[in-house]
Amino acid sequence: MILNNINHSCSYQTEKIALTFLPLEKLGVDNGNVITTKVENGRVWVDAQLYSKSIRKENTLKQNEDIAHAISVLLFEALQELTGFKPPWGILYGVRPARLMHSRAERFGEEEAKALFREDLTEEKKIKLAFEVMQRENRIISLSKPNSFSLYVSIPFCPSRCSYCSFVSHSIENAKDLIEPYVELLCRELEEIGKIAQQLALNLETVYFGGGTPTTLSALQLDRVLKTVENNFDLSNLRELTVEAGRPDTITEEKLTSLLQHNVNRISINPQSFNDEVLKAIGRKHSVKQTLDAFELSKRLGFKNINTDLIAGLSGDSFESFKHSVKTAEALGAQSITVHNLSLKSGAFLVTENEYFDIARKQETANMIDFAYTELKEKGYNPYYMYRQSKSLGNLENTGYAKEGYECLYNIFMMDETHSVFAAGAGAVTKLKKDSYNNIDRIYNYKYPYEYINNFDEVIRKKTGISLFYGA
Repeated sequence: MILNNINHSCSYQTEKIALTFLPLEKLGVDNGNVITTKVENGRVWVDAQLYSKSIRKENTLKQNEDIAHAISVLLFEALQELTGFKPPWGILYGVRPARLMHSRAERFGEEEAKALFREDLTEEKKIKLAFEVMQRENRIISLSKPNSFSLYVSIPFCPSRCSYCSFVSHSIENAKDLIEPYVELLCRELEEIGKIAQQLALNLETVYFGGGTPTTLSALQLDRVLKTVENNFDLSNLRELTVEAGRPDTITEEKLTSLLQHNVNRISINPQSFNDEVLKAIGRKHSVKQTLDAFELSKRLGFKNINTDLIAGLSGDSFESFKHSVKTAEALGAQSITVHNLSLKSGAFLVTENEYFDIARKQETANMIDFAYTELKEKGYNPYYMYRQSKSLGNLENTGYAKEGYECLYNIFMMDETHSVFAAGAGAVTKLKKDSYNNIDRIYNYKYPYEYINNFDEVIRKKTGISLFYGA
């Protein structure tokens, strides 16, 4: 797709709006699809040609009107008419709508904040969702002290790679020889981070083991990493320790017992669907029965805070099947349920004219997301954190729902960027924050396990950036 911007400097905004409607397009590739935006003589113009359809729209700029907003709205309206699809978040393309609601409410008041979302063409139900999430997030954000931080531990291995996955994750079949040296170096990195945290007298609020699937490690390896955290960090004020048990086919009684012995108080069991045919289609090499068994085992052993993840829009899934998945998660007694919107991978399928103008799958996915909100609210689950991804099916959101008191604190602190998050392992990103949203530095670890292992001295050297950031 070619995107021409004439007489203005709003190319960032026009690119974001174009990709909201056309997420799998590659900008700069001349495939016959051309969008032109222009400002001239106090007017804004949009010309769009997508395959066999075209449209032209123009509007007069109001006095003191923000040009970027005017062009974004006009381009949004043009592409809406052309494709027959209206993204529910309007011209908003940020990852964190609830944080935007918070910043606007803080500056202008709650009603004006909602009005600004309407000016951005956001649907009322999404405005309501952003406001609800903001209120719940704010209660938990207030728990964080000025010297607080969280710790993220990356375990980038899985039993097999799912077809929709965009995370840094390697199947243990292909990377089993890397796991033991990776665990050894991960523990050394945690030791180094622990020294820095103690020197800075920081307060550890939450620990989160993610991936990948942390429970691809053996019980002994999990024990070693958890012991390293215990021995190198002050856990006296720790509020939450989460381990993503993730794939049901990695969960054993021995591993769960190890987690309990180390005071892990929140786990995630993530089937993504309770439909065996869908699981097979997306490359999940486990059954619904294995998920049910993993839940029952976890509850029997004493876990009282279990999350489960579902994905709306999976290949082969239907609205009725998705409803069944939501209701099954409720019936299992999950304390929190995270509903993700499928994120499309660029190489997932060939984009055709029919796919541009057929909105049936987007609408079905939107219906799934809407059902989850209504159903979960009725059953006592409240939306408490939310984020959006680029290239998502229907430009929808991922939302965490939880029973009262079972919200994942780490998710909120991380999504809001409330305080620093020190991160260890391949693909992990340390985020350093002091006073304001704008004062955030990042330290990137090497992305893949073999890079992490081969360049470990550099990983450790980079961690000196934490002390420098804090002025130590």
